Amino acid sequence: MNAMGNSHLLLVFSLFLSFSFTSSVRLTLHEDSSLSVGNADDVLTSNDGVFSAGFFPIGQNAYCFAIWFSEPSCTIPDCTVVWMANRDEPVNGRSSKLSLRKNGDLQLIDTGGAVVWSSKTGSSSRSSTNLQLLNTGNLVLRDDKHATLWQSFDSPTNTLLPEQKLIPSTPLISSRSKNNFSSGYYILYFDNDNLLHLLFSGPKIKSVYWPDPWLNSWEAGRTTYNDSRVAVLDHYGNFISSDNLTFLTADYGAKIQRRLTVDHDGNLRVYSRPDGGEWTVSWQANPDPCTAHGICGPNSLCTYHPSEGRSCICAPGYEWENLYDWTQGCKPKFNSFCDSKVKTEFVELPHSDFYGYDKGFFPNYTLEMCKKLCLDLCNCLGFQYKFTNCYPKLLLLNGHYSPGVDGGIHFKLPKFNLSSYYLPKIEHATLQCPAKEIMLHWTYPKRPENSKVETLLIFTGATAGWEAIMVLMVWCFLYKTRPETGGAHIEGYCAGPTGFRRFTYDELKKATWNFSKEIGRGSGGVVYKAVLLDCRVAAVKQLNAANQGENEFLAEMSTIGNLHHMNLIDMWGYCAEGKHRLLIYEFMEHGSLAENLSSPTELDWSKRFEIAIGSARGLAYLHEECLEWVLHCDVKPQNILLDSTYQPKVADFGLSKILRREDLMNSSFSKIRGTRGYMAPEWIYNCPITSKVDVYSYGIVLLEMVTGRSPTGEHDKIKGGHAQEKKILTSWVREKKRLSVPKQTWIEEIVDPRLRGEYDLKKIEILVEVALKCVDEDRDTRPTMRQVVEMLQCCEDEDV
Repeated sequence: MNAMGNSHLLLVFSLFLSFSFTSSVRLTLHEDSSLSVGNADDVLTSNDGVFSAGFFPIGQNAYCFAIWFSEPSCTIPDCTVVWMANRDEPVNGRSSKLSLRKNGDLQLIDTGGAVVWSSKTGSSSRSSTNLQLLNTGNLVLRDDKHATLWQSFDSPTNTLLPEQKLIPSTPLISSRSKNNFSSGYYILYFDNDNLLHLLFSGPKIKSVYWPDPWLNSWEAGRTTYNDSRVAVLDHYGNFISSDNLTFLTADYGAKIQRRLTVDHDGNLRVYSRPDGGEWTVSWQANPDPCTAHGICGPNSLCTYHPSEGRSCICAPGYEWENLYDWTQGCKPKFNSFCDSKVKTEFVELPHSDFYGYDKGFFPNYTLEMCKKLCLDLCNCLGFQYKFTNCYPKLLLLNGHYSPGVDGGIHFKLPKFNLSSYYLPKIEHATLQCPAKEIMLHWTYPKRPENSKVETLLIFTGATAGWEAIMVLMVWCFLYKTRPETGGAHIEGYCAGPTGFRRFTYDELKKATWNFSKEIGRGSGGVVYKAVLLDCRVAAVKQLNAANQGENEFLAEMSTIGNLHHMNLIDMWGYCAEGKHRLLIYEFMEHGSLAENLSSPTELDWSKRFEIAIGSARGLAYLHEECLEWVLHCDVKPQNILLDSTYQPKVADFGLSKILRREDLMNSSFSKIRGTRGYMAPEWIYNCPITSKVDVYSYGIVLLEMVTGRSPTGEHDKIKGGHAQEKKILTSWVREKKRLSVPKQTWIEEIVDPRLRGEYDLKKIEILVEVALKCVDEDRDTRPTMRQVVEMLQCCEDEDV
């Protein structure tokens, strides 16, 4: 009896353990029950454990009810999602739930009781219901007679699972991006012609891009003669569509995990995964991802490299609308041709195409005939010319660049300043931008508080606030009335210029990858590349504290923060924390003029001339147009930076001097400023310092750009002071000009041999004349920077 009793107890205990072990796996949700967002164990699991359904985090405090692959084991949010109920309306991470009502309606309820999503199966006469996740990944709501009331297979998001049917009422819609699960712009659907299409449905335009829209249905291997309009992928990797589209995956035959997905990049792919393995692409619709429309936005072209992926470039004469979102495309640097009478010319980009939006098709046209046709149409932006066929373009959309593309695009651009509209560099680029999280801000209901306690808290808070205001007022009074010291203090930065922000040192440490990507250095500090939290690519300058770093920091803060000109570097912020002094600038893609002059990929003549004019404009603004009078005091090629289109921006105001306009002729400096080789004689002979010191330095830069010779190079080494060293370059040019009477002879002798004779003789002469005037020993003889701009512009205007 004892033995029999013990055996019974053992059996009961073992059953209890078994029940306790398996109770965490939930296979069914019964009516009048819920799954809560706050309970990580509230998850439905398929019987074979391959799929799970529950609340899936898609951002900070944002959740969607989803189905995902749970085997092989994965950690949320790294699991592969195949379906979402509320992809465009996430719920709060507190108190939200999925409830199966007594009336048979399945509801997703947000904080506060709002129904975000419903199966719409509620009925007063409904019998008992339950919700199960099948081994196929299908979430099914059934009644007590086992009849299906609702199933997730009937409302797919971006993924089709094996045996799940794609029909006209259930298109697949891509996600917005890799980490943004909301509805994107790409759709796989059956059109009214009974064909399966991929469609780009953007905010402004829609266009079909797969199969190739220029092909007839039979040319694409499809047929419109069907009325079923259904497609399905089976477990073995065989896809069959009623329009005659069929294919087998590369691993056909093996019964493994598979899914067909419309990806956020617009391509349709089948992914396969063996047990415990990684997802691999076993079939895709487009081998060239650039054939998808809408990738790069208006006025831009998509490029693709198999090892590096897809990238976007702006068309010549255009610049990015948003540096951190390629889909917004590029904007023109010029006004509409219909609004002006400006003369135009064409720049050709070979192996390129913009699909659609042609004025028409004009066969048997010569290139000149095609140009004239586009010139006569004010709204023509360019044309494609191939095989004697002319296609004038009214819009530049769906751009594609590839060596396999026949013909090219001739872009219509203003003839004035044509040399600045360079052909884009065909290279891979990446957007170093963190994924945007969906942030939900909710006000949760307050718990009832004791009224006496609440009154006491309010009184205490008000008293503390009043005391804080009084302390602040006293502090401000003492701060304003204290005697001034010899140097400014960092605390004064709280009243710094508006338009940029103060960064913490930790922010910049993360943005610069722990200051690991150095892009430049000088006596003032080291410059690092960074990506800020708002996705902007920046240059962070870490000043040397041992080399009067604080003074340079204050000078650049007070100077650049209030200056805004297209040829001056933009400053976005600063950091003043402990011993750290950092400045945050816009990132310049092509580095400094000095780097480009010494680079194997030399600057051509047109770029050099545009750089000369642009940097002159920036200095003229400093001297004559901004509210305060600014001397740069360190003009040199290292401080002229070049953006993505080689437009110059004067940078590095660490040695600048701000003066009141009444003090223009009575300036004083506590020390010599500048760089050896570019300094005006006034610094050496202790003469009054005016804006003419910048003019002198600019003249040296011009001579360096023309000749390719550095005033501090090996060929300039002699004994003596700075004035003697600088005189070498200037006197050498003057001597060549004086001894060689024919203009062409002396220019050929001084011009940079790397230009290989490809330059404008007249412009070289003008540039040298201006440079020699700028480097005159007598400062009063030198022109102002405004006069320099006018002289160079006159030379440029004569070519228009």
